[in-house]
Amino acid sequence: MGRVTERRRVIRVRDGAVSARPDTLVAEEPLEIRLNGKPLAITMRTPGDDFALAAGFLVSEGVLGRRDELANIVYCAGATEDGSNTYNVVDVRLAPGVAVPDISLERNVYTTSSCGLCGKASLDAVRTTARWSLAPADADAAHTRIEPETLSALPDRLRAAQRVFDRTGGLHAAALFTPDGELLDVREDVGRHNAVDKLVGRALQQGALPLSGAVLLVSGRASFELAQKAVMAGIPVLAAVSAPSSLAVDLAAETGLTLVGFLRGSSMNVYAGEERIALRSAVDGG
Repeated sequence: MGRVTERRRVIRVRDGAVSARPDTLVAEEPLEIRLNGKPLAITMRTPGDDFALAAGFLVSEGVLGRRDELANIVYCAGATEDGSNTYNVVDVRLAPGVAVPDISLERNVYTTSSCGLCGKASLDAVRTTARWSLAPADADAAHTRIEPETLSALPDRLRAAQRVFDRTGGLHAAALFTPDGELLDVREDVGRHNAVDKLVGRALQQGALPLSGAVLLVSGRASFELAQKAVMAGIPVLAAVSAPSSLAVDLAAETGLTLVGFLRGSSMNVYAGEERIALRSAVDGG
């Protein structure tokens, strides 16, 4: 099985001094996800938590939502011509009676950058496929509130939990917290969307979906894809240390997701769902 890190020789230049030394790099390998034996998707990921990654991907695709809908996930033996197992191909088997989506070349995948859909079509697809409501009228979603000071402390807690980042400096991270700031789970990956899928997939395997009382923090920007993954998992609050995209803000506003960007120190921008942030001063509508 692939390792999380690998060693490579590097020429190091420091203040004019040149030396050769080994360097620790984050591993990146392809993972092919099959559904009931048929190829579905390929993603570049950091090896580890592959079953959770596949399960979380299928939650974001609207295929899975409950643990009992998943029969099992296995690595495919004989994934190469010589019959060896590369641990880079997984097959997800759905439980009997669970609908299998169309996975032909024209399949309707609305979540990835290659889907061919954008703007209102993407927003409509997520809104009509999401299993759980994040609207303020929903009891669980409405009761998830977080203090700004608690939110401000989360990036440092996420950074402290990034064990592989300390050795490589090359990984994104995603973490789930309680509204009180307790760390529930953290995953690292070369792709931020994979890190979120690993979190969501582990929650599915544990029967913890929807994550209606959780706060999702990502180490980079908040793209439409990450906002969509939060909505599909029933997560009411998404925070990012960098900027959101315009479509992510539109999705948050339409679905009731609380979206926070530029979470740095005591500063943050709340782009949607400000009712879940315990702000103490009046907000200027201008």
